[in-house]
Amino acid sequence: MTDLLVKLYDLPDPRPKIDILAQRSVLIDRAMASEKNLVVDWVNHQFGEGWASECEISFSRRPISCLLALFDDHMVGFSCHDCTCRNFFGPIGTDPLFRRKGIGKGLLLATLQAMANNGYAYAIIGNAGPTEFFEKCAGATIIPGSTPGIYRPSRLGIPDDNASRFR
Repeated sequence: MTDLLVKLYDLPDPRPKIDILAQRSVLIDRAMASEKNLVVDWVNHQFGEGWASECEISFSRRPISCLLALFDDHMVGFSCHDCTCRNFFGPIGTDPLFRRKGIGKGLLLATLQAMANNGYAYAIIGNAGPTEFFEKCAGATIIPGSTPGIYRPSRLGIPDDNASRFR
């Protein structure tokens, strides 16, 4: 997958989308420190350890760089920024039962606006997929030559033939 670039100074206003979601009882709000374990556990359950690790980093930022989508006080989505690298958007995810209801777009725009409010002019969406979502919702463009980008295959595995050197 490729990386994308978003001009934060040219974003659509997220408020109308967030207001529509609020009318449907979906609240987009910044996570609180006391919610860290619940959020990270939910992300791990829904999307796996990699995204949970990135999400956990968002709680060490000030302000916390994780936004939540809540429906009747239940988490149905999340998005983060400044986790793997500064100025990187993501990860983002919505509970499968709540997809295609505008929640992902609301989270995306609210998080990108938070990045703009922190002084960034551009955001990088690393290893983006599906790119069409980001292009349509936020005007993202492909960064040429960005595959595989920062998210390369795992660097943690040590091949068996080299393991003896580390004993």
